[in-house]
Amino acid sequence: MIQLAFLWAFVLLPAPLLIWRFVPPHREKVTALRVPFFRQVAQALGQEPRAGAIILSRTAVQMITAALCWVLIVIALTRPERVGRPIEIEKSARDMILAIDVSGSMDTVDFINAEGEKLQRFAAVQEVVRDFVTGREGDRVALIVFGSKAYLQSPLTADLQTIVDLLDRTQVSMAGPHTALGDAIGLAIHTFEASAIDERVLILLSDGSDTASRMDPVNAAEIASDNGVTIMTIGVGNPDASGEDKVDLGVLEDVADRTGGSYFFAADQSALGEIYDRINAQTPRQVETLSYRPRQALAWIPLGWRHFWGALPLAG
Repeated sequence: MIQLAFLWAFVLLPAPLLIWRFVPPHREKVTALRVPFFRQVAQALGQEPRAGAIILSRTAVQMITAALCWVLIVIALTRPERVGRPIEIEKSARDMILAIDVSGSMDTVDFINAEGEKLQRFAAVQEVVRDFVTGREGDRVALIVFGSKAYLQSPLTADLQTIVDLLDRTQVSMAGPHTALGDAIGLAIHTFEASAIDERVLILLSDGSDTASRMDPVNAAEIASDNGVTIMTIGVGNPDASGEDKVDLGVLEDVADRTGGSYFFAADQSALGEIYDRINAQTPRQVETLSYRPRQALAWIPLGWRHFWGALPLAG
């Protein structure tokens, strides 16, 4: 479809006629040849000398060519363009961060899979989280791993395959043997500062109690709430264990409550999968649809024809 962006430019079409009608002809002085006895020569020829001017005239073909060139210029000024079919682009309306505990206790082999076999905790988490991330098409996701310290493995990105690849390469204890729960929340808040999207969700998975943070997890949750971050917490591991190996379900529940999120506990891989399904249901995919029409400028066509006609000798 062809459209004219500046249709009002057609008001310029009668401009040459208005100039010809109301603007006086251009005058300029030129050198002349002085003739002795000019008056006598004029009388001999029967002419009366007087001041005058030569008005140039054009042929009909030249006038038509000039008018055509002007019409082509005006058409170019209207900026004709070819408008294509609407193209819709879906943009994520939510940013999500996965914070995964990789402390030493995640190496414990006590998770039961669907076949009844025991798995390493982190291996079971990897498998479930991999499927969860793959199903978040349209969202931007970031990955944080934490142990004694918290590290940003990937900033917010729509390239979900990168998140999966980084998760597959993550190993237990690579961030230290202890658990820095509060620092992981603090790093997530800092990561969200680069986001211009209002919907921000942090999914925090841990199997231990906070023993290495510089910031208390509950205080970090309060700050997260003030920054519009909703935290979903997942506890895995053994609540009856002692020391650092005991998952602190109370803190995880408190963190989720203070941000308006939800708390879950997974005793095996099947339960963990169900939890991520529930999170997926609670936070369905949200997108903003942007629509635009591609436009191709066509003003060069009338300008090209104007140059062609203007170059003809008849255009004089």
